[in-house]
Amino acid sequence: MARQLFGTDGIRGVAGQPPLDQATVYAAGQALGEWVRASGREPSVVIGMDTRESGSWISALLAAGLEQHGVSVRFAGVTTTPGVAYLARTGSFAAGIMISASHNPYQDNGIKVIGHSGYKLPDDTEEAIERSILSSRTPPPPQPKALEVDSSLDNQYLDYLASILASASPLAGLNLVMDCANGAASGLAPELFTRLGARLHVIGASPNGRNINLNCGSLHLDALRAEVTATGGALGVAFDGDADRALFVSPSGRIIDGDAVLLIMARRLLAEGRLGGNNGGPLVVATVMSNLGLERALAASGIRMLRTPVGDRYVLEEMLRTGATLGGEQSGHVIFLDHATTGDGILTALLVAHAVLAEGKPIDVLTDGLLVYPQLLVNVRVSRKRALDELPSVCEEIRAAEASFGSSGRVLVRFSGTEPLARVMVEGPDQRSVEHFAGRIADKIRAELGAD
Repeated sequence: MARQLFGTDGIRGVAGQPPLDQATVYAAGQALGEWVRASGREPSVVIGMDTRESGSWISALLAAGLEQHGVSVRFAGVTTTPGVAYLARTGSFAAGIMISASHNPYQDNGIKVIGHSGYKLPDDTEEAIERSILSSRTPPPPQPKALEVDSSLDNQYLDYLASILASASPLAGLNLVMDCANGAASGLAPELFTRLGARLHVIGASPNGRNINLNCGSLHLDALRAEVTATGGALGVAFDGDADRALFVSPSGRIIDGDAVLLIMARRLLAEGRLGGNNGGPLVVATVMSNLGLERALAASGIRMLRTPVGDRYVLEEMLRTGATLGGEQSGHVIFLDHATTGDGILTALLVAHAVLAEGKPIDVLTDGLLVYPQLLVNVRVSRKRALDELPSVCEEIRAAEASFGSSGRVLVRFSGTEPLARVMVEGPDQRSVEHFAGRIADKIRAELGAD
């Protein structure tokens, strides 16, 4: 049966509208309370949220539903998704709940449930919780009590991050420009990096409930680039709304994406003997969107790269299967499995900043050998979805592109799981040929399946 509530990253939508209307949110709290009680674990849950104005009423309604089943709630207030994951797996909690819509605008929000393991819930568990939500909706309380923030929870998370780098002031002397996306990192990241000795210039850290991700953060890097240039920063970092990803800007103004971060950190971990991998030596797990240049740069260092479908959940699954300790996405989700169970933008920034200082080299130099192949993604709106092998004209164009590129390019065509879109990704040795083949493949898809 198709899911009605849970998507690939929890329950997400426009706050106040189904599936994030008050009745459904309260029912979700009740269903989660039932699940916690049945789990046999401590009947306690930690809740955190990002800075969206809807976070407070959503958290209050969830808590009211949980408490109907005798499940107590500790409220971290504004914190990050990886912070909630850390607290869930290290505290006496059956689960953690993060209220966030990540990089989406403030009108959206979401409910993400993380098990005591620190990992997202299995699909069958989410499906059981969804059935419970849909079958037992009751009117929510008219005015659920606001939750009181327990500041000790965020302090535990920050203390843990600070302990990863052993010395007292491991970032002393680093000029760092930081864009917190007016989101979950706004208080936490500046506090941590100042404690560790960095000299900070902070932007995007004045949340008002409606400016999260608004022309700032990891999706809007122009402001960060301008500040790095203007202040002479050695490094710029931008988080997204819930701070589970980070992208960087070098002193030259170059964007350092997740692929470049994977290369930098893979080389460091390899040198330290900490780059894991079963049956075949050290490896890095990335997705089908990671650039061919990353795969070749890693290979030059004796590191294999495995690809998964797009999504940090698939990256994590492959890391656990293969014993990899490093994996991630071009978008900035990077998982350091020795330290965390999920992508953590603040942790990524901490380790990259330390690498710049420890190596004594600009971040541009740390990515030497990464030749980024031109890559183009074209979204084609379709009226229906069909298997590619049922579309001979599309397959013919794909084969033509692959024959032209040989080993110097890739073609990936897939349908979106949530939207009526075909996504065409073409990567090759030069921009002109990439645009040529991407256009031809997209045109064939429009002819076969195009929406009216």
